[in-house]
Amino acid sequence: VTTLGSHSVELRYRQAFATGSVTVNGAVTQDHLRPDITRGYAEALGTFALPDDFALTFRGILVSDKAYLLDYGISNDDRLSSQIDVTKTQRNQYFDARLISLLSVRDGESNLTLPSRITDMTYERRFEPAILGGEGEFHIDTHSHYRTSSATGDADLDGIADGRDLSRISFTGNWRRNFTTQNGMVFSALAEANADYYQIAQDAVYGGEPSRAYGTAALEMRWPWVKAGSGGVSHLIEPVLQLVVSPRPGSALPNEDSSLVEFDEGNLFALNRFPGADAYEGGARANLGLSYLRYAPSGWTLAMTAGRVVRVEDLGQFSHASGLEGVRSDWMLAWGMQNEGGLSVTNRLLLDDGLALTKGELRLDLNRDRYGVTAGYEYLLADPVENRTDTLSELVLDARYDLTSNWSAELSNRYDLIADRSAQAALQLTFANECIDVNLSLSRRFTSSTSVKPTTDFGLSVELLGFGGASSAGPQRMCGR
Repeated sequence: VTTLGSHSVELRYRQAFATGSVTVNGAVTQDHLRPDITRGYAEALGTFALPDDFALTFRGILVSDKAYLLDYGISNDDRLSSQIDVTKTQRNQYFDARLISLLSVRDGESNLTLPSRITDMTYERRFEPAILGGEGEFHIDTHSHYRTSSATGDADLDGIADGRDLSRISFTGNWRRNFTTQNGMVFSALAEANADYYQIAQDAVYGGEPSRAYGTAALEMRWPWVKAGSGGVSHLIEPVLQLVVSPRPGSALPNEDSSLVEFDEGNLFALNRFPGADAYEGGARANLGLSYLRYAPSGWTLAMTAGRVVRVEDLGQFSHASGLEGVRSDWMLAWGMQNEGGLSVTNRLLLDDGLALTKGELRLDLNRDRYGVTAGYEYLLADPVENRTDTLSELVLDARYDLTSNWSAELSNRYDLIADRSAQAALQLTFANECIDVNLSLSRRFTSSTSVKPTTDFGLSVELLGFGGASSAGPQRMCGR
């Protein structure tokens, strides 16, 4: 019960079985924010071990209205996913089948034009080719999604037909073989072959049953230089040159799963930097990079990577903010360090030839027994292709401090440098022992939309830990009897 007359009941049910467990969370609310309806949500989560090393996980969620989860601090998610997953993982093979239901509570989005039912299946197997040698992998991937709308045009102007329904099956085979010379140089031959078959309905531009097949070939040279220092410290410097050639992509297929492309140290030497199957990276190109690693047995580690992509021809596949646009991509710089004192720093940058920042991310983590700090900065250049009409520049801070063995304080803030104001701030004070957990909080959300207004929240919760509450006890102190 609140001072403004709102009433809310929150429930949780948990049950363990011989092969798994189920948890159900939910709440029912009558409040002054939406007095015309009974508000609430329900969420079910579970995991089970199935025969033959298969595993089943599921999560389902229902919500009364778009703003409920955010109003009551339950979740910041604005696209709610209900999913059933069956997986099996072995040394040389992997299987995953998924059934997903998607519900958007994001302001301005219509669930009629979003994929509401999605099915996916992935099978991967690794093997050693008897004739070619080296290592090979074989993938089968299926995907389908259904939209409620039956419109064949693009009335909402998002570049996708409002009622497009799509199904796809893809076959991929890749191969790699390494050759090492006496001076330590590693030469590699790489190849990949792909075949895709689509069924597309309710689309005025794309339709029917298109298919395609293409291949990619590459040569790679690595030359690792290793030096051992005093005290067990080791240094590794590795220049890498990779030459890749792929056919020019056609325009007969829509692109829904590969519109957002990241460029970082993880895919600098990838044959295809598109994250999904609808698009692939075409043309002849060279991936260039240099990495450095310092490792000490004490735990002090420093890693650095720099590189870029140089193309024979710009095929116009990438947006400006991706960092991959043009004949020469942006410079990709990444570094990270950590020490035995609980300090870690990571930094990723995309810089154009004039050293102007396209994307940047900096994160600092310091964890000690009594206190901890997490700070970060993120910069993203505006790009309509990535559905970002304004440049993003934000600072994030989370800090904790143990005042005593039982009392602790936490502070968090997210500051928008473009708007020159905080986007969200919170302060929390907690008392905990093995019997009780008391939490006092104050938070302010400054953002607003037509469905979510700026709000200030005060919270007080008391949890008796011996009655099905937190699974881990607080600091040890005998409860009075």
